[in-house]
Amino acid sequence: MDKVECVVIGAGVVGLAVARRLAQAGREVVILEAAEAIGTVTSSRNSEVIHAGIYYKAGSLMARMCVSGKRALYEYCRDHGIPHRNCGKLIVATTPQETAKLQSIRAHAEANGVSDLQTLSGDAARALEPALNCDAALLSPSTGIIDSHAYMLALRGDAEDAGAAFAFHTPLLGAKAHDGRVQIDAGGDAPMSLECRLLVNAAGLGASAVAVQDFLIQGPRDHGIDGLINLFGIESPGLTSSLAIADYVGELAGS
Repeated sequence: MDKVECVVIGAGVVGLAVARRLAQAGREVVILEAAEAIGTVTSSRNSEVIHAGIYYKAGSLMARMCVSGKRALYEYCRDHGIPHRNCGKLIVATTPQETAKLQSIRAHAEANGVSDLQTLSGDAARALEPALNCDAALLSPSTGIIDSHAYMLALRGDAEDAGAAFAFHTPLLGAKAHDGRVQIDAGGDAPMSLECRLLVNAAGLGASAVAVQDFLIQGPRDHGIDGLINLFGIESPGLTSSLAIADYVGELAGS
């Protein structure tokens, strides 16, 4: 049985970010991916929006990861030449009744750490977008858009430059904990068995049936299994949060 320090299951945007983070911390990393390439399932159907973090439950892991991940993502895009645009977003109220709700949206956003929202009159909003028919609006300056595939390619390149290895067409068949390590059986054209100190389950929709729960990250303190980190329910804003999630996993893994 081959031995490796870390195995990441899934080469979607979150798995790639996690693999990059661990590899750059000096860990030996292998990424197992059932498909033929990176980012072929949920990550390939991303809206490519960089979310501000306005609407998520205050204090939730989802809200925290989105706000910190957004900042890290803009910096990463600038440093790596990833096509993106910090275009902003208007949240529009078309009636006075809806206008009254804008302040509660702003208050909720501020509770999440999104402190840059601006309240605009109807005239001010139309100055930005003349086709609008609105009573008032909120401007979210930190919302943007990104070329998600270029981002994933850059993450893969960083991971490989740091020594990470990818195994495509290699679905996970099973894993079990044994004496402080995790034993993994993988299928595909070249079935293999691996033993690792750390297994990160970033398999997206395949991670678990409990993925209906919200941006849940389980480490050994939660499930009692040394060497296993589960990433469940990584839905939108997963891409925006990916670098923050990777840092969180790195902290759990001591990297």
